[in-house]
Amino acid sequence: MSTSFTPVFPQLRQTLAPMKSRVRTVLGSFSQSTLFQIEDRLKPALDAGLLRKPEKGDHSRERVFTLSRTFWSWIWQVLQTNTSCREVVRQMQALFAVQANERVDEATGAYCRARRKLPDRLLESALVSSHNQAQNHAVVSSLLQGRALKIVDGSGLRVADSQSNREAFPPSLNQFSKPSFPMMKVVALFSAASGAILAKTIGNRHQSELRLLMNLRAALAPQDVLAGDRHFGCFLLAAWLQSLNVDLVARLSIRTRKVDFAKASKRFDPQDGLFFWRKPVKVSPLLSLLQWQDLPKGIPVRIISRRIVKKGFRTTELTVVTTLLDPELYPADEVFAAYLKRWRMEMCIDDLKTTLGMEMLSCLSPQMLAKELLVFLITHNMLRWMMAQAAEHGNIDAERVSFKGTLDTFRQWTAGLLQARGPRKKRHHASLWRWFLQILVADLVPLRPGRLEPRAVKKRSKYPPLRQPRSQFTDRWSRNKRRRESTARRTSLK
Repeated sequence: MSTSFTPVFPQLRQTLAPMKSRVRTVLGSFSQSTLFQIEDRLKPALDAGLLRKPEKGDHSRERVFTLSRTFWSWIWQVLQTNTSCREVVRQMQALFAVQANERVDEATGAYCRARRKLPDRLLESALVSSHNQAQNHAVVSSLLQGRALKIVDGSGLRVADSQSNREAFPPSLNQFSKPSFPMMKVVALFSAASGAILAKTIGNRHQSELRLLMNLRAALAPQDVLAGDRHFGCFLLAAWLQSLNVDLVARLSIRTRKVDFAKASKRFDPQDGLFFWRKPVKVSPLLSLLQWQDLPKGIPVRIISRRIVKKGFRTTELTVVTTLLDPELYPADEVFAAYLKRWRMEMCIDDLKTTLGMEMLSCLSPQMLAKELLVFLITHNMLRWMMAQAAEHGNIDAERVSFKGTLDTFRQWTAGLLQARGPRKKRHHASLWRWFLQILVADLVPLRPGRLEPRAVKKRSKYPPLRQPRSQFTDRWSRNKRRRESTARRTSLK
């Protein structure tokens, strides 16, 4: 028998009664909350039906934090520069108090458990879906015969200092034995057209970025062009990509491989020629013996070198290796332009870590860290989706649209959409969204060729660095306490 119809405990009816009807009433009035405005505006960035309520299992029952509500609450957290779970719960408390005069538990446990139950497959699908929607609005480039250009880059993230995280992400062998946070290594594939992230893989500091990239084989399609930094300019990757019908554009490390254009098998220019790279004798530890034997004994590559001279700057030499061998189809200038887009994608990682606050992940287990990382990347793709719409609306280059400006404008615009009411609300929202895109187009990033962007921090901490475990650390005594201890020591010696 349902407790809502049991007359034995009438004073406990409000406590024991199911919340189903009240939850529907309150969540049905979400149109008056900032969280709903974010969901309403960003839902087109995902495939329809992706967040459909499951018929059984986790998130199948009507609760405060349903599947859809939990997902959008986490997105909202990231949009608020990675705010706390408590702020999400406080927003729910305010909503229930205003709409139904009901109380919601003040603890964050229910929301954290709902986040833990979010399926990994759903978040992976949301990442791919948000990337595809951003690509639909991106301008197709004629660079390199219009072939899809993808950028690979790796980065390190600090994660919460817990025992399970330390076991999953141990320090490297050459790292100092001073206390530090565990470090997660991330390798991601970006689209050069929209800046959205297609796929990612994670590892620890003992794993090479090349090994992690090979885990993203399914995200590489035939006729793609992959661009990377000097870490990826090697025979192993070029031959492996050739077996996938994917071409490589990467910087060549002249410290490990000297280039003499006089020895080129064919020269298209004094600093542009074909070379033949032979397979190393030593088997690579990144491949199995069978995979290594399947690689060809050698591959032809094209090496291009350019001297970059700018007034007021030191002259530098840039050497790029590529498997795009035809100089008529792929001129040297276009190859260099494709490689230089890689640096712009590195700024995307800076946007993630600095603007969205992904520099340190806060979850305490490796399973939740993987989900937290995916939510950050999905949010990044959604912002890129808005930037691609603005670039399409204003017929401008997507790189001129500010990522930070898009985030700031969207946060304030969703708050302003709360005031749009009445019978023509949907039409009013559509016109406001076009106005929103016009604001993004008007606030462009200025052209700053040759601008220096050093990776250095000016601000210093007023606290000393922690060079031993926190449990063993003793703060420096005050001057008066040191004087008293010194006096007491001298007295005891007498």
